[in-house]
This record gives sequence, C-alpha cells and structure tokens, in this order.
Amino acid sequence: MTREEALKIIKKEKLKNFNLYGDHAHRANEVVIRKVFTGWSVYTVDERESVISEVLYDSESDALEDFIERLRADKILSEL
Repeated sequence: MTREEALKIIKKEKLKNFNLYGDHAHRANEVVIRKVFTGWSVYTVDERESVISEVLYDSESDALEDFIERLRADKILSEL
C-alpha cells in the first residue's frame, strides 16, 4: 500500500482519529503511523494518551496496512 492509497481509503471510508506521519503530537484515542530510525512505527494511543500496541515495520507498505486496519477497527467500535 502507498501513502496515496491510504489517504484515498481514509477519505472514502471516512476514517477518523489518526495521526499520519506525526503531523501533530499524538492525542488520546488515535492511531499513529510515523517514521522512526529503524523503519515505521504504528501504534494506538489510549484515553490517557499512553502508547499501546506499538509494532515496528521495515516496510512502509506493511505499516500502512496495519494503520488502515486499526483505523477500520476503531470506526467499527465507535459505531457500536
């Protein structure tokens, strides 16, 4: 997956609560993808703004796949 594809999915599926490439300081209840020294980091931020379930990837494409899946799961949970 490319950045452009991820952005299209976010727009089409109206996904929310994300921080794409560290465009702002992370906030409560959001999914984050960012570039780190060793590759790509994807993680969730809980209601207390603590980082949870961080996974590191060598591939940006793999990181974007995880990022989108987490956003989709967040959307499903928020609609319950």
